[in-house]
Amino acid sequence: MKFTKMHGLGNDYLYVYGAVPENIADLSIRLSERHFGAGSDGMIYIGPSDKADFSMRIFNADGSEAMMCGNGIRCVGKYVYDKGYTDKTRLTIETLSGIKTLTLHLKKGGVDRVTVGMGQAVVSPQKTVEANGESVVCTPVSVGNPHAVIFCSDAEAAPVTTLGPLLEKNVAFPGGVNVEFVQVLSRTSLRMRVWERGSGVTMACGTGACASTAAAVSLGYCDPDTPIAVTLDGGTLEITVDADGAVTMTGPAAFVYEGETIPC
Repeated sequence: MKFTKMHGLGNDYLYVYGAVPENIADLSIRLSERHFGAGSDGMIYIGPSDKADFSMRIFNADGSEAMMCGNGIRCVGKYVYDKGYTDKTRLTIETLSGIKTLTLHLKKGGVDRVTVGMGQAVVSPQKTVEANGESVVCTPVSVGNPHAVIFCSDAEAAPVTTLGPLLEKNVAFPGGVNVEFVQVLSRTSLRMRVWERGSGVTMACGTGACASTAAAVSLGYCDPDTPIAVTLDGGTLEITVDADGAVTMTGPAAFVYEGETIPC
């Protein structure tokens, strides 16, 4: 099997164009392992679609299937354009959370950055969750997948690796949740760190950045219809949430290397 390793701000996946194999859970676990495998946050399969230009399916490092990945879908746009599967710079991609529209920004003949229409963010009222004897106030947000956004005074000191996994599997979030720790730097700037459902700590989470910005706008920390710079461990995304809650994300996509598995 041939694959391409790509990343969006360090959120890295192994990309394959073709049908999803029956053993995908085992395959994703094995190849994602960073010491004995290729090393990634999971695998993304790209294929045809009868509803859009292409389809994508996302499998986490623990073998579970994700509904959507903001950094991953930007890389899908770069993959299909740079590898010659399309010459269109405006694409639709079918995902488990609906059809997303991509605008590809070119540089020297290849895709450098991608803008994604992420759809509607649904921000729920803040809720208090009990985790390991601690009461945690979070803002639930759905952007096609579930998020729990926690605003804090210092994102660098946030308990990402301890509180993150406890909230991911908390009974308050049936099916699990992505957990974001967010510091408001200004009305146009956020600092975010993330514990991703099924993958753990990652360098970046596109849907998490969208959810965090939507929560910040809803709570009055940031303004609608204004580009917000969200700085993650791997770099910065530009997120805009309009007055109706529709979210647009712009960020980079990059190739890392091409690989091929060897039967053993």
